[in-house]
Amino acid sequence: MDFHIWVYYLIAILILTASPGPSVLLCVTKSVTLGFNYAIYTALGSLLAILCIMTLSFTGLGIIIASSDLVFTLIKYAGALYLIYLGYKSLTSKEENYHFEKTKKSKKRDKLASFFSGFLVGGSNPKAIVFFVALFPQFINPNEPLFTQYIIFVMTFASLELSWLLFYAYLGHKSSAWFMQSGRAKFFNKITGGVFITAGVLLSSTNRN
Repeated sequence: MDFHIWVYYLIAILILTASPGPSVLLCVTKSVTLGFNYAIYTALGSLLAILCIMTLSFTGLGIIIASSDLVFTLIKYAGALYLIYLGYKSLTSKEENYHFEKTKKSKKRDKLASFFSGFLVGGSNPKAIVFFVALFPQFINPNEPLFTQYIIFVMTFASLELSWLLFYAYLGHKSSAWFMQSGRAKFFNKITGGVFITAGVLLSSTNRN
């Protein structure tokens, strides 16, 4: 792969990954309510989902999915409903403040739940499929080994995506002391709940164009 092509790809991915979205909000929420370690699992789940989307797009299956109205609609509404569900849970939470003391069993359960929720949010945006279907052809050189290019694309994206998710989660972790003070958890839940629901409504109204 030519170096200048990789630089153009890097710039495009940098802009994409730096922009906050539902996955960033979820990582921040997990970091504040459960702790930074749980946000790591959330970020890894989101990253795995998007890497799956990248792989589908790179192999050509993403074109089939992106061109199917039925599949696009199903993914879109599934993602929208899950975001709205997360928002509803936040809005109806009775937490006054957050406590991080947990048993070993609850820690394992919460880590798995964090990973799963990250995977669902990361993979529930059909726009990501359309984006990568449109993105990859701009950088792929058919005269060079495709697998090598795929590895470079994936490693570049994974490094930036995970770095940004963990960066935002760390900011949430640093602000958790403020939110742990009595009464402020309710404020945080109302704000994040409203944002999740708004994101879900916006996702439900998107189209492929």
